[in-house]
Order: sequence, then C-alpha cells, then structure tokens
Amino acid sequence: MDLLATLATAGQFFVVIAGELILLFVGITFLVGLLQAYIPEERIRSVLAGRRQGVGNVIGAGFGALTPFCSCSTIPILLGLLEVGIPFGVCMSFLLASPLLNPIILSLLVALIGVVPTAVYAAVTFTAAVGIGWLLGRLGYGRYVKDVMIEGRQEPCDCAVAVSHGTRIRRAFSFAVSLFRQVLPYLLLGAGIGAFIYGFVPGDLIVSLAGPNNPLAIPVAAVIGVPMYIRAETIIPISAVLLEKGMGIGAVMALIIGGAGASIPEVTLLAAIFERRLVAAFVATILTVAVLAGVVFQVLSVI
Repeated sequence: MDLLATLATAGQFFVVIAGELILLFVGITFLVGLLQAYIPEERIRSVLAGRRQGVGNVIGAGFGALTPFCSCSTIPILLGLLEVGIPFGVCMSFLLASPLLNPIILSLLVALIGVVPTAVYAAVTFTAAVGIGWLLGRLGYGRYVKDVMIEGRQEPCDCAVAVSHGTRIRRAFSFAVSLFRQVLPYLLLGAGIGAFIYGFVPGDLIVSLAGPNNPLAIPVAAVIGVPMYIRAETIIPISAVLLEKGMGIGAVMALIIGGAGASIPEVTLLAAIFERRLVAAFVATILTVAVLAGVVFQVLSVI
C-alpha cells in the first residue's frame, strides 16, 4: 500500500512539473522565434563590428543571451563572429553568456526558484560573462584561437529580407514546434527522474551529501555538472526536487551552471577551434562562475 501511495505521489509530481515546464517552454520558445525573425545574425554582426572592449563585451553578452538564432548553434555563430573580425574578448562574452542566459533557461529557472532569484542569477552570470570576456581579451588569449576556415559556410538566412509579419509569425511558430520536438524527451526525462527522486529518495540522504552545511557541496556540484552532460531542460526539473529534498540552493545553481556552461560536447567542439590553453581557460572560467554563483546564492539564502 505504501508503494502504491508513493507511486501515486511521484506520478502526480511528474504530471504537474512536466505540464508546467512544457507550457513555459513553448511560450518562451515562440517569443525567441519572433525575436530571431526580426533580429537576424547579420544585424548582430553589424552592431558588434568595430566595437571595442568594454561596451562591446556588454553588447556581446547581451546578444549571447538571445541565442539560439535561426538553426545555428553557438559555435558556428562564434566562428562567424571571429571570421569577420569581431574582437576576441567580445566573442568570448557572447560564448559565455549564450548557454547560461538564453530566455528558455531563464524561464525554466523562474519556475524553479522564482523571479527574484532568477534575476540574481542573470545579473551574476551576465556580469561574469562581460568581465571574463574583457579579461581574456586584455590578456591576449585571442592568440590561442586556431586558424580555422569555415568551409561551405552558408549565406545568412533570409531573415533580413523584407517579409510580412505573418511570415515571421509562421516562422516563429515553426521554430517553436521544431525545438519543442527536440527538447520534449529531455524535459520528460528530467521530470521522470525528478519524480523518482521525489517519491523514493530519502531527503535525509540528500541533505547529508549536498545540504547547505556541507562546505564541499558547491565545488563538487560544479565539477560534476560538466561530465554529466545533462541539458538544462533536463537538470532544472531534477533540481526542483533536489531543492525540495534539502539540497542547498548554492549546490543546485553550481550544478546547473557547470552542466549548461561547459558540457563535454561543447568543449569538444571548442577544442577544434581553440588551443588547449584556451579550452582549459574556458572550462576553468565556467567552473569558477559556477562556484561563485553557488556561494552567492547560498549566502543570500541565509540572509
């Protein structure tokens, strides 16, 4: 009887969290699709071109927060920016902000931790993206970028061509549907794992391993996040349960940032265009941001 009750509780949690995240994801993705329909990649390049360090880093991080654009991923966009001569530090601000600040992740975080904590997260990660991009540029890390040519690079999409508002809306809808189909399995997987933890994993166990009183919980969570390669759409619903079970908010945020900011596939792609020293600096940067953000959240949670 206890098993049936636990299964019913876990099932109820799965339905609620999955439904909530799906609705949020579809709505925000549609808005992102509209945004990219009116702000094509070429326009971003024209704005960034000629910008110096400082202001350029702020603009680069801001555009990074608006990705993805069209069907391109962050790495091809990064290559395109470097190819047309955008300053290296500005490109790094874009690269750092893109996986951590896009509207989809922020919307899921609002559902997880609320509006104010998400605003704190956005402020911390945006400031880090701007500052670290500027610092890497000033230190001359641009010399560690390999001479990679983009063979067979397609011409920019026709987003910049004058089209009707109806066409833009249809494109945004198609974008939302396409991305939803790709991400739905990860959302359901995350909700399923979260439901299992919610129903079957004792809260005392989570508190003892990753509770707010464990000083190693935050750095360990940041390091674990990288090799886990769990998409943010998957880890966020799991994090909701971990928080409810007693995991410290700092460790949860470190886990999310570590996994979203420096996943193994992304690092592998970067190794094709960056020399080892720069790849190591990138990973170290993400881990540092994850730990610092985790500490900030943990401190704020007890104030």
